[in-house]
Amino acid sequence: MPNETVPPQDPRALLRRHGLRCTAGRLRIMFLLRSSGQHLTPAEICTQLTRKGSGRHSTTVYRSLEALTAVGVLHAVPGPGPTRYGMSDEPHHHVACQRCGHVADLPSDPLADAVARIEQLTGLRPGTSGSLLLYGLCAACGD
Repeated sequence: MPNETVPPQDPRALLRRHGLRCTAGRLRIMFLLRSSGQHLTPAEICTQLTRKGSGRHSTTVYRSLEALTAVGVLHAVPGPGPTRYGMSDEPHHHVACQRCGHVADLPSDPLADAVARIEQLTGLRPGTSGSLLLYGLCAACGD
């Protein structure tokens, strides 16, 4: 059985392909986001790295997140609240709770018709990341 915490692509090769240095901090962030399966804030990333014994200064984490997002290794999902970062090999959209900020992925394929209809009605289309962001209330906040 394959180790589910290891990205399907070699992270070192992925960084090199995008012209980034392969640093321990970047690798730890990539593994953390992949293994968590969640979109995390920079503060949550710092906290979890510290818990795992590989803490990094928050400035280093922010710089790594910016670099990884700029080349498309990670994606950023803006507020409400702090930006959250995620990692996925599959094209997808996002839903975000407008109260607590929780972010969840939505697969692109089942939404292709809806995305086309949104573009037809509004002229809006997915941005350069290919993702739409929808806001609402999660189950915990909607009660």
